[in-house]
Amino acid sequence: MVHSPDGSDPGEVIVEFVRNGAYLKCSAVHVASGIEVSAVGPVTERHGLERIALAKLKRALAAR
Repeated sequence: MVHSPDGSDPGEVIVEFVRNGAYLKCSAVHVASGIEVSAVGPVTERHGLERIALAKLKRALAAR
């Protein structure tokens, strides 16, 4: 479960990281709806990519 500072809780989310050379892909999947988003960036920015992917997921869920 992911908790955000603004109090909104999207529910259960699966976060996956896949490394490809100097790049890292972070995918976030909302379990209840199956909506998936991803963010790609440098390997050194793991936490930033996770934060971006979760923000993208929240926007995708709000747009439904």
